[in-house]
Amino acid sequence: MSVLDRPAFEAAPEAVPKIRLEHLGKTFAVRGGESFAALDDIGLDVADGEFLVVVGPSGCGKSTLLDLISGLTKPTSGQVLLDGVPVTGPALDRSVVFQQYALLPWRTAQRNVEFALEARPRLDRLGRRARAERAREHLALVGLTGFEDRFPHELSGGMRQRVAIARALASDPKVLLMDEPFAALDAQTRDGLQEELLRIWQRTGTTVVFITHGIDEAVFLGQRVAVMTSRPGRIKELVDVRLGDRTADEDVRSSPEFAAYRHEVWSLLRDEVTTAARLREVVSVG
Repeated sequence: MSVLDRPAFEAAPEAVPKIRLEHLGKTFAVRGGESFAALDDIGLDVADGEFLVVVGPSGCGKSTLLDLISGLTKPTSGQVLLDGVPVTGPALDRSVVFQQYALLPWRTAQRNVEFALEARPRLDRLGRRARAERAREHLALVGLTGFEDRFPHELSGGMRQRVAIARALASDPKVLLMDEPFAALDAQTRDGLQEELLRIWQRTGTTVVFITHGIDEAVFLGQRVAVMTSRPGRIKELVDVRLGDRTADEDVRSSPEFAAYRHEVWSLLRDEVTTAARLREVVSVG
């Protein structure tokens, strides 16, 4: 049975979750001494090896949630636990892939991947030749064999994002955090990278938390889809998605099951999108 056929969230009840969010909240100060709550009382467990997708209306705090898990931002209330240990800041056991590729333009694809290895002491001790080999292996993992010596400006947007994914995985993180990584790509490239990402996840077993605005993307990728409310962001509902092996040749996106899950997620989101739009109108008028 493949990883895709075994929902990771069916872990034994006594198992410590890979990620646990306990009463997580984040409030930001704004001008005039005011403040607004971006997130409020988030409670969520992510099992080891699970692929969780978070979807919600614009401004609901999805990216803030990812920042808190990565340790780039500190919570106002509650805590994030990784393997039962509180997250107190960024660490090399969590890799982040952003919408913008954030590649070093003066380095080749291979040297960009090697950069992640140089930043991790255990891997930096491999030596230059071993680091280069590991970088080539991870570029092959994302389908970029033969492009090792290309600079970012010589690669398409989809290829650059593949390099970013290879760099994130090369340091062997416990958790891969992805903030709308395919949003800027054309539809055909995006669909292809979604399938490639599932294959990579299936091979590596890395725990993935993926942020998106797209309902189709959420249903296609996620073992579970966490639907967030409008601001302040809370977890409205968790949807279990059981579509079997989505990397098979059959067109899962055209199946009745896919359409049913898509409808379920949209039904949960519809009111939240409307509320978020009203909040933006109030802010713009004010």
